[in-house]
Amino acid sequence: MATSVVHPFLRLLHGVAPWRSSFHHREITALSQSLQPLWKLPFRAFCTDARKIHTAPARTTFLLRPLPILLATGGGYAGYRQYEKYRERELEKLGLEIPPKLAGHWEVALYKSVPTRLLSRAWGRLNQVELPHWLRRPVYSLYIWTFGVNMKEAAVEDLHHYRNLSEFFRRKLKPQARPVCGLHSVISPSDGRILNFGQVKNCEVEQVKGVTYSLESFLGPRTYTEDLPFPPAASCDSFKNQLVTREGNELYHCVIYLAPGDYHCFHSPTDWTVSHRRHFPGSLMSVNPGMARWIKELFCHNERVVLTGDWKHGFFSLTAVGATNVGSIRIYFDRDLHTNSPRHSKGSYNDFSFVTHTNREGVPMRKGEHLGEFNLGSTIVLIFEAPKDFNFQLKTGQKIRFGEALGSL
Repeated sequence: MATSVVHPFLRLLHGVAPWRSSFHHREITALSQSLQPLWKLPFRAFCTDARKIHTAPARTTFLLRPLPILLATGGGYAGYRQYEKYRERELEKLGLEIPPKLAGHWEVALYKSVPTRLLSRAWGRLNQVELPHWLRRPVYSLYIWTFGVNMKEAAVEDLHHYRNLSEFFRRKLKPQARPVCGLHSVISPSDGRILNFGQVKNCEVEQVKGVTYSLESFLGPRTYTEDLPFPPAASCDSFKNQLVTREGNELYHCVIYLAPGDYHCFHSPTDWTVSHRRHFPGSLMSVNPGMARWIKELFCHNERVVLTGDWKHGFFSLTAVGATNVGSIRIYFDRDLHTNSPRHSKGSYNDFSFVTHTNREGVPMRKGEHLGEFNLGSTIVLIFEAPKDFNFQLKTGQKIRFGEALGSL
């Protein structure tokens, strides 16, 4: 069989070149002699060897390379998300209103499966590491350049003064850097950007335009207990009526996003008395405006500390919402508060009352007084009742600084 296959090939070589010289004839003869050993091989064995050579590496390649496939899939999805954001920005420049595209349940579940709490604890430990004196200026200068930090407002401008990243993040401001507005009843508790504000309707609060979260899921029930899971939700109207304590009043809200480059401390937004603290252990997903437009009830998923009390017009609350790398929320007068702790489980909350037998009122706070701090940028949410003629002095998306007016009567 082998001879019948190879010999016609040799005859073809001799036939197509009868005009060639004897030198070419000798070359063809040498080629036929070199192929003689192959003629004696069984044709079936030859094909079997070829099959082994070509198919085994292909199967190995398919089985042993899942990582590039995973990276390509993740990179493609991230690229698609970036393209969507770019397209939305371009349409917004043209003045077109874009309805928000909310994340699906599987996308939220996938995001929550990332160990953000553990990563945030590791980041907190890293922030406590003291930097060598020679390394402080280049590290802090890189952060200042990346996030646009204004160090001229800092009480201490010398970068070598801050021993670690945590001290740099929690830097204090010069006294004259943030004058507190005395003409308005409610001021901004922090530097940041206004994500949303207005009147609370139907027990749904807008974290950004068109994306809401449940008021009761965010604040929790009005009955104060300790370390209990979430009870069944009450009717919407009844819960809202529990918060509005005076006839003729309405419920208002304001959401302020603190970017990583902003001043990280927050202050009392008005004269009020804090009577209760509720701590919700939870996820630590990013709370930047893009995520707030993508994930419904984002603030209800994340860890947060809710301070409630009263001001001259009734109910008042300030909530500090944690975020990725912001597991540490500190309230200056609450030494028992420990956020992002492994001993706290998600889906529960723990209460603490500042009203005791010796202190019947709680903790009085003056407008502009230091209240707490984040380890990095995050979000402040104000929910309070006020008369119907309360007016916000704001625009959605505007930059605001601590001490500037939010609204007044």
